[in-house]
Amino acid sequence: MDEECPFCRIIEGETDAHVVAEDARTIAFFDENPACEGHTLVAPTAHREDLLADEETNAAVFETVRTVSAAMEGLLEPDGFSVFYSTGPIVGQVEHAHVHLLPRYDDDDISLGLRRDELDDERASGLATRLRERV
Repeated sequence: MDEECPFCRIIEGETDAHVVAEDARTIAFFDENPACEGHTLVAPTAHREDLLADEETNAAVFETVRTVSAAMEGLLEPDGFSVFYSTGPIVGQVEHAHVHLLPRYDDDDISLGLRRDELDDERASGLATRLRERV
């Protein structure tokens, strides 16, 4: 546990949260500043800064994402979901790894925009080749 981490404090019961699921490896609770009704954070119960570095923790977190989204599907009947995870210095204020799960509706005003460019075939081919060598 990281005593400075707000998510660790939730996991330890030192801070209140609206927990929707919890098991030995993960916890899912509502974001205290939700983008929509049901905006849920899914995090490992052990303090981790990066899900991608630990295969077992990653699998457990995304299994909880699957379980919670299935429950939301039946209860909230969303048109779909946005699921996202960030790592590294762009994470934000909380350095405890977590996945955002947002139920989405056709008429919601949530914007998760990405600036898009046209794929450069030559650059993409070179990058794909280099990545395949490392995978």
